[in-house]
Amino acid sequence: MNHAHTSVLLKASIEGLDMKSDGIYVDGTFGAGGHSFQILNALKKGHLFSFDQDETVFTFLDERFKQHPNFTFIHQNFSKMQHELQQRGIEHVDGILLDLGMSSMHIDRPERGFSYMHDGPLDMRMNTHQMLTAETVLNTYDHHALLKVFRDYGDIEKPHVFANFIIKNRPFHTTKDLVKVTDYFFKGKKGHSAKAVFQALRIEVNQELNVLEDVLKQSLNLLRPGGRLVVITFHSLEDRLVKHFMKTHSTIKQIKGLPVQFDEKPVFERITRKPILPSEKEILENPRSASAKLRISKKTDNS
Repeated sequence: MNHAHTSVLLKASIEGLDMKSDGIYVDGTFGAGGHSFQILNALKKGHLFSFDQDETVFTFLDERFKQHPNFTFIHQNFSKMQHELQQRGIEHVDGILLDLGMSSMHIDRPERGFSYMHDGPLDMRMNTHQMLTAETVLNTYDHHALLKVFRDYGDIEKPHVFANFIIKNRPFHTTKDLVKVTDYFFKGKKGHSAKAVFQALRIEVNQELNVLEDVLKQSLNLLRPGGRLVVITFHSLEDRLVKHFMKTHSTIKQIKGLPVQFDEKPVFERITRKPILPSEKEILENPRSASAKLRISKKTDNS
């Protein structure tokens, strides 16, 4: 199989980690191993812990990684990061990288059900051992639950009407079944009719925003002073969450009417006030990078 996955914003994200050759780093989303490989290249005495819940990543755990003394792969969702590291005697790290994008191994494999361009089962699970699938969501959620998914995770126009339409057209078994319905309901809409619906279902199935929020909170304790948090997002919901988190923890909450406590310092310092975006060249070479945004924060020395 040809694994033609290109890591997005690779150079900028590795530079964002501001690496020390003896540091301890975490790649929360191993994927095809692109970021992990570059981090390992920069390490001499340090160590890299890479996480991924998807079994298909084992294809990419080749000799570059298996025989490397500075590398540990952890087959878990990154929401378990702090626990898994503590189990291995690691309390603090020098950098955490999260690339939240969909990998080619997901999009290009019809049997995973992530793509509206291929016909396949309505699966969409990152962890193939979990029970909840997109098919279950579409065929069993009541109107209120479907409305919440489409409104909150897809920003879909008239989500209440669309939720009713889904219920009336049940059952759904394949991605093609769903695309037929979105083509009819969103007729004349710019872009692919199913894009927002597939995004909403994927987020629900994998609880993507909840686990992202969880790991961001863990970074507050995991990063040692000077440590970097580097996050690449691919849609506005993720980016808004990351931006809010970094901003909130890089400012001191001041109660109106009370004097500022000058000895109080924020937990983070924002390295990027505005996100780093892919260049035109990168977008031409890898169109999937077009929506990527990179944000970086540093743990303060006084936190």
